[in-house]
Amino acid sequence: MAGYIGTGAVPQATQKRDSFTATAGQTSFPTSGYTPGFVDVYMNGVKLAPADFTATNSSDVVLAVAAVANDTLEIISYSTFDVSAQTFTGDVTASGGTFLPTGDTSAGDAAAMGYAAADGLVLTGQGSTSDVTIKNDADATVMSIPTGTTGVTFSGSVTASGSVTATGASVGALARGAIQVGNSSGVAAPLTKGTSGYVLTAGANDLSWAEAGGGAMELITRTVISDGDATVSFTGFDANTYDHYRFYFSNVVLDTDNRTLHGVTSSDGGSNYDTTGGDYAQVNLMQTGTTSATPTIKTNNSTLLGYFVVGSLYLGSTTTIEKSTGLSGVLEMFYAGNASKFTSMDLKVSYEDIFGAVSSFNQRIGIARRSEAAIVNAIQFKPNANGFESGMISMYGIKKA
Repeated sequence: MAGYIGTGAVPQATQKRDSFTATAGQTSFPTSGYTPGFVDVYMNGVKLAPADFTATNSSDVVLAVAAVANDTLEIISYSTFDVSAQTFTGDVTASGGTFLPTGDTSAGDAAAMGYAAADGLVLTGQGSTSDVTIKNDADATVMSIPTGTTGVTFSGSVTASGSVTATGASVGALARGAIQVGNSSGVAAPLTKGTSGYVLTAGANDLSWAEAGGGAMELITRTVISDGDATVSFTGFDANTYDHYRFYFSNVVLDTDNRTLHGVTSSDGGSNYDTTGGDYAQVNLMQTGTTSATPTIKTNNSTLLGYFVVGSLYLGSTTTIEKSTGLSGVLEMFYAGNASKFTSMDLKVSYEDIFGAVSSFNQRIGIARRSEAAIVNAIQFKPNANGFESGMISMYGIKKA
């Protein structure tokens, strides 16, 4: 560097230069300001040793030996550079290198970038509308995290080359443009989780929620049976919404061999169930088929009971595979919400039996009804003795027109 003898000025910091022409015997020179310890003094182009001057009050440099008339004195001061906490004005460029933060950010940071072992790169911000905003080269918002939330708002479409998995309890609100089906037209209306009785419908180019029309089947509730359960009850009846109901039995197994599954109804929401003899009438058509005999059909005459029979599990052994298969089928209930009609049930269930050494597959087709007209708003299923072992029963409602 021109004008210097020896090693040039260190380039990590900015510098200020004060020049003086000394008078005879002058020792003190007032500068424009400096940081003690960050001053170089040159006399007639020769750098003075630290012992040859004093610079401690941030303004004056005092020579140990007085100057001669017309001596030239140059005083160069350097600004400090604090790498642990520094404010920069303008852009900061790391040419050929990378920025490697090692500390984490914290709550309340206006804008900070850090690193955490578990989280990796951490971006933290706090704004009046958004905490973090990502923009494109046209200064338009692409993605933002609203202030104080964990949600993410995307301004445009989101494309996933793989699957998208939702782990929360709610799908949440999906605004127009958030889902594209077939082309770029988006959805017909804001797509939310939907309410009970609404179904997701597909148009020519879009998806939307619509209220299910008459005849639509809606899941009301489902019960997974645990070993030892004594009863399974359903109270989700709604005469204003549903015309009738459908119950599906999936591999229902009873705790004890040679038992039947009964059903009873209630007109007071399940506080009391009608179990008096004669409360129900039932006619069954039982079709029996075996692996070694021609299927037979058995018809039972009308019976008056304190329950209706869903199906029987006549098993020869509690360890046979037929017991684990259980009872499966459907029960359809009509007129439950009509106070002037007898609630009726159509049954169609299947199960396997063991009669001696012959395995038999059975199907029970039957009809049953209450012997008294009333609004039915609860139903209960239970074995004729002991309890359940496993299985599942689902209740569906058929929507009114």
